[in-house]
Amino acid sequence: MLPIEAIKCLNAAVDIYTDMGRFTIAAKHHITIAEIYESELVDIEKAIAHYEQAADYYKGEESNSSANKCLLKVGAYAAQLEQYAKAIEIYEQVGSSTMDNPLLKYSAKEYFFKASLCHFIVDELNAKLAVEKYEEMFPAFSDSRECKLLKKLLDAHEEQNCEAFTEAIKEFDSISRLDQWQTTMLLRIKKTIQGDEGDLK
Repeated sequence: MLPIEAIKCLNAAVDIYTDMGRFTIAAKHHITIAEIYESELVDIEKAIAHYEQAADYYKGEESNSSANKCLLKVGAYAAQLEQYAKAIEIYEQVGSSTMDNPLLKYSAKEYFFKASLCHFIVDELNAKLAVEKYEEMFPAFSDSRECKLLKKLLDAHEEQNCEAFTEAIKEFDSISRLDQWQTTMLLRIKKTIQGDEGDLK
């Protein structure tokens, strides 16, 4: 079946299940549609819309962890599309909802780290204030390697010191591998340092 045909069928199924009040199944179909837009049709804006719809349905059914999974997809794509305010809002929201959960609080530092990177791309001062805010909200963030990295990067950026910026990233990456998304965001920040060569080597 062609991707467009599959989406038509899935949308029809979504309509039926929402009419029946079966929102969890409707949410799953929205995720399937989003994945088709992601991988086969490469229409990220449409993928975002379907992940958001799935998140709304999951929230309505009190399935917060499923809603958060969808929102994190939206946050990652929003940042890639340079919609930083939207990404920050999502990462802060998910970070806040996970930091009080004993099983999930370990992940909260990652979400606050990602929110900080988005802030940093927009404005260095914003990033500084954001890091301070996250440390107050979630004291465990202060001791994390992510927070220490952010502080080193902020210092290097303030001094417009490309070498120190790259060195801090290398040191972090040698222990905790940075993923593709984080690397992309760090490169965008690094490009705002004068005389940057445009890579992380």
